[in-house]
Amino acid sequence: MSRHELAGVTVEALRGDIADQPDVDAIVNAANAELMPGGGVAGAIHRAAGPDLAAESGALAPISPGEAVITGAHDLPNRTVIHCLGPVYGRDEPAAELLASCYVNALRLAEEAGVRSIAFPAISAGAFGYPIDEAARVVVDTVLAAVPQLDSVRHIRLVLYSDSDLAVFEHVLEERL
Repeated sequence: MSRHELAGVTVEALRGDIADQPDVDAIVNAANAELMPGGGVAGAIHRAAGPDLAAESGALAPISPGEAVITGAHDLPNRTVIHCLGPVYGRDEPAAELLASCYVNALRLAEEAGVRSIAFPAISAGAFGYPIDEAARVVVDTVLAAVPQLDSVRHIRLVLYSDSDLAVFEHVLEERL
């Protein structure tokens, strides 16, 4: 785990399960365009949240790559779930710009909702094929650039699924700070 303080905002990276972050206000779902349960992150979040999440989020679909929407958290211990559709690597272009938009739009929604803490998975780095090293650079640069503009959000957590993904994100964080 790595933890950094920047302009009064804690930015940390740790290995864990995005659907099991009970100490944050909002978690981010690496969603599909229809905002329905699927595999990976979306499946884990929908299983933990229960069927009401699909009912609420489905009414907001479809979304396009880079877009984000916010719903209640239902059976999750969080206040809200922010759903982002990341780019499919090699298909949705410009991939880096679309991936960055996911994080910018999620942070904007979090600010509007008065969220104090938010946890992100590595959007697009799983089934959507985004190489983890490239994703880490886009994510870390985007998050660090957003920090000075944040008023409500005081804690940003990057939740990585594996030790190897965590090592990549930690390296990029250390490199950028």
